[in-house]
Amino acid sequence: MEFQDDDLVAFAANGALPLPAPAAEGQVESDGARIWYAAYGEGRPVILLHGGLGHSGNWGYQVPALAESGHRVILIDSRGHGRSTRDSKPYTYELMASDVLAVMDRLQLQKAAIAGWSDGACIALVLASKAPERVSGVFFFACNMDPSGTREVEPGPVLDRCFGRHSGDYRQLSATPDDFGAFVDSVSEMQKTEPNYAAEDLGKIRVPVAIVQSENDEFIKREHADYLARSIPGAAFILLDGVSHFAPLQRPDRFNAALKAFLTALSEGDEQSQQ
Repeated sequence: MEFQDDDLVAFAANGALPLPAPAAEGQVESDGARIWYAAYGEGRPVILLHGGLGHSGNWGYQVPALAESGHRVILIDSRGHGRSTRDSKPYTYELMASDVLAVMDRLQLQKAAIAGWSDGACIALVLASKAPERVSGVFFFACNMDPSGTREVEPGPVLDRCFGRHSGDYRQLSATPDDFGAFVDSVSEMQKTEPNYAAEDLGKIRVPVAIVQSENDEFIKREHADYLARSIPGAAFILLDGVSHFAPLQRPDRFNAALKAFLTALSEGDEQSQQ
């Protein structure tokens, strides 16, 4: 029977599944911040980038599924999020993308697939644009690439539960546990103006990309996702039925199936290109 937490009641109470014991874990210095990372399993590498205000533990339903299917899974807490620190520099997606490259260098990963959720998806696509030689493909879930792509947010119980979980996790994990309000303000300030990629910028991306949109996303317009899929050469479009911005938590089996299919197609494409 498919696990369901559509209203995020289980997530609000307990978070996602606890992460398994990592094969490697540490922090890397990157431009004034200490960036936390962990790695699980063996095989073709895939980096999971969480959403804004969250942390890597939100991928608890994905890590075991991907590791069991033959992937080396790398988690990274974005600067200022989770266990990662930050300095006084304003948040930017390009700065957080440089942090991902610092972790890849530490782990001696020349290239990896990247699955991003919300802000993490934006970071992933920035990497595909700025450092395509390091990115084998991007699974771009629930994100905009210019300010016109966002919806007017309507408050409700699901968003309240998610925000409450983020607040509690921040107090538990952060080196600055009392600064959640300032943290939210800083991330929100970035999100007001970033990202801001034009169609011309998107048209220059040359790595495989899947634009993944939930049927009931609270933040991202469906027409914006369609526009991204049209604008990025060769991009696929995937619609996830019956879920919202929080699909990896609400219906993880459904989300994981789409992600694993994308990673399998990347692997098969690489094998064909080498023949």
